Amino acid sequence: MKINLPNQITLGRLFLAVVFFLCLAQFDARSGQLNTRLLDACAILFLIAALSDVLDGYLARKQNQVTSFGRVIDPFVDKILVIGAYIFLAGEGFLGQGGEKISNVAGWMVVVILGRELLVTSLRGVTEAAGQAFGANVYGKAKMLLQSTTVVWILLTLAHPQSLAFFVPARPILVYLTVIVTFLSVVPYLRMARGVLSQTSVPTT
Repeated sequence: MKINLPNQITLGRLFLAVVFFLCLAQFDARSGQLNTRLLDACAILFLIAALSDVLDGYLARKQNQVTSFGRVIDPFVDKILVIGAYIFLAGEGFLGQGGEKISNVAGWMVVVILGRELLVTSLRGVTEAAGQAFGANVYGKAKMLLQSTTVVWILLTLAHPQSLAFFVPARPILVYLTVIVTFLSVVPYLRMARGVLSQTSVPTT
C-alpha cells in the first residue's frame, strides 16, 4: 500500500506523540526541581504535532488524497495524542510535594474526555454502518483546538511560573472550560445520530 504525503504526516505525528509521552514521563514535580527545558520541549513537541493535524488535512483535501487509511488513522492519532497528554497531566508526575495536582487536571476529567471520544467513535460506527454520513463538525474541531491550547498552556505556565505569572491563574479555569466544552461537544453528534439511534434494528455489513 502506497502511503501518500498527508498520511505520512499523520504517521509522523504518531511518532512525535510517542516522543512527547517519553518526555512527559521523565517529569517529576515531587523532585523539587522544576525542569523548565523538559516542559518547554514537551510543549514544542505537542504544538508541532497538533499543527501537523491541520497540515495533513489541508493537503489531503487540496490534493484530493483523502483515503480510507487516512480517515481511520488520522482521528486515531489525534485521540492518542490528546488523551495521552491528559492522562500524563493527571498522573503522579504532576503531583506536587504536598500531593496537590499542579497541572489542575484530575483523573475524572480524563474519564470525561475519554468517554466522549469513545461515545463519538461508537456513534460514527453505527451511523456509517447504516449508510449515513458522520463527518467531523465545527464543534468537534473547536473542542480539539481548546484541548490542545490547554495542554500547551499548562506546560508553559508550569515551566515559566514567574514570566507567565499573568496567565497562571487562568490555568484551572481553562482546564474546567475544556472539560465542559468536551462534554457538550457530544450533543451535536447525538443529534446527527438520533435517526439511527431511534431505529429498532441497525443494518449490518
